[in-house]
Amino acid sequence: MYRDVSACNTYNYGDALYWDARYIQEANCCSFDWYQRYSALRPFVQKYIPTSSRVLMVGCGNALMSEDMVMDGYEDIMNIDISSVAIDMMRRKYERVPQMKYMQMDVRDMSFFPDDSFHSVIDKGTLDSLMCGNNAAISAAQMLGEVSRLLKPGGVYLLITYGDPTVRIPHLNRPVYNWKIELYIIPRPGFQRPVGSASSANSFLEPVPITEKGLLPADYVLDDPDSHFIYICKKAEEQFDVSNKFLYPLIL
Repeated sequence: MYRDVSACNTYNYGDALYWDARYIQEANCCSFDWYQRYSALRPFVQKYIPTSSRVLMVGCGNALMSEDMVMDGYEDIMNIDISSVAIDMMRRKYERVPQMKYMQMDVRDMSFFPDDSFHSVIDKGTLDSLMCGNNAAISAAQMLGEVSRLLKPGGVYLLITYGDPTVRIPHLNRPVYNWKIELYIIPRPGFQRPVGSASSANSFLEPVPITEKGLLPADYVLDDPDSHFIYICKKAEEQFDVSNKFLYPLIL
């Protein structure tokens, strides 16, 4: 059984007060990138997001990923976070970097932006944070509905998460989003494959096959039990069509 961070209820990670307090406490610490650094995610970002794209980075915190993307040629990144402390800190840090903008915002209500505002939305742990908070399923539906609304047709939601398909596909594959989903699985940073493993060192760059129900094949084995799952959710170019979608109800 794969694990889901929705089981961790120690803190309400959807609460701005928690994050404000955390960033105040860690004000003198270095920047922190959740899960994976840009160097590991770069192949996926470059494959699915052109450098000319208008990108929305949700739950940006004090991570370096947007800076790394700008250094890699990306021209327009809007960074948002629920924590005003994090946003104020990052806005001051990058005030002379016009490619990066910062706004305090709750991902469950991004009505400041009109429909079809972005070519891509990148989420590195933000959905997971909501899944650890109160009213997790409702919060997730609110966020994902907003992400879908903000994506241009053909746009991509790139989600990096601890949640395997059994716990993420029911949230991601709701017909209203009209997303085509691809899955990649990468080991956590520093993971060493066991000696004699038959896995290819580059196998994580290939999409993982998903069953008709949107799940991993029954015989699929994770090299790293704490792997990260990367979901590439591409918004359909055509008008909404539910004919080939699985109907997942909102799980309360």
